Amino acid sequence: MDYQTIGLGISKGVARLVLNRPDRLNAFTTEMHEEIRHALTAAQTDKSVRCVLITGAGRAFCAGADLSAFNDQDGPVDLGEALERDYNPLVQTITGMNIPVVCAVNGVAAGAGANFALCCDIVVAARSASFIQAFSKIGLIPDCSGTWVLPRLAGHARAMGMAMLGEPISAEKASDWGLIWQVVDDDALVDTAEQLAQRLANQATVGLAFTKRAIHLSWQNSLDVQLKLERDLQHAAGKTADHTEGVNAFLEKRSAKFKGE
Repeated sequence: MDYQTIGLGISKGVARLVLNRPDRLNAFTTEMHEEIRHALTAAQTDKSVRCVLITGAGRAFCAGADLSAFNDQDGPVDLGEALERDYNPLVQTITGMNIPVVCAVNGVAAGAGANFALCCDIVVAARSASFIQAFSKIGLIPDCSGTWVLPRLAGHARAMGMAMLGEPISAEKASDWGLIWQVVDDDALVDTAEQLAQRLANQATVGLAFTKRAIHLSWQNSLDVQLKLERDLQHAAGKTADHTEGVNAFLEKRSAKFKGE
C-alpha cells in the first residue's frame, strides 16, 4: 500500500509506525485507520518483525478523530458505526498482536488518540506530552477502549475525573497514576523508545506474547481459571526453542540469542 497518512519502516526486528498528518495533529480519518490496520497486519505477518513502535510526526501524537471530516457528510454521523468500522478493530488488532507494541507519545494525545496510546503494551511519553479525555467537551463518552482502559490503569475515581472533566493529564501525572510506563525528557524520547523496542525485539517474543495474553485475560478470569491459563501457557512456553536457549545461556553464563521460536 502507498501510505498517505502514516509512515512505516522496518529494520533490526522493529516496525516503526509514524502517524503522519502533522498539519492536523495526526487526527484520525477513515483513510488513516485503513492504513494503520494495513501496516499492523503487515508487521504481524512479517516474521522478521518482533516489536512495533508507534509515534507521531510533528508536535502532537494524535488529537483523536478529525472532526472536520464530519462536515463533509450529509446529516448526523453514525458514530457507533465509525467505532465498529475503525476504532474497535484498531484496539483489537493492537491488543491481539503476538508481538510487543511500544508507544512513544511525543506531544498531546487527546480523545481516541489518548486511548489508542494507552491500549499499547508499553507507553513512554515525553515530559511535555499530555493525555486528554476530550469527549465530554463534545457530549460523548470515552471510546477506543477508554471506558475499559482508564479504570483498570488509574482506578475508578481517577477514571471518572478524567472522563467527566476532560482536563489535561501531564506525562508526569500519567506516570504517577500508572497510566504509562515511563516519562522522559523530550530530547530523550526517540532514543529511549528505540532502545526499549530493540530490547523487546531481542527477547523471547513467544513468551512475551503469552504474557500479554495472560495479563489481558486476567481481568475477566477468576483466580482458578487464571491459574489454569498460566499452567497451559507455561506448558507451551516450556517447549519453545527460546526457553531452551534461555536456560542454556544462563547455565553457560552468556547472553541468550533468542529467535522468537
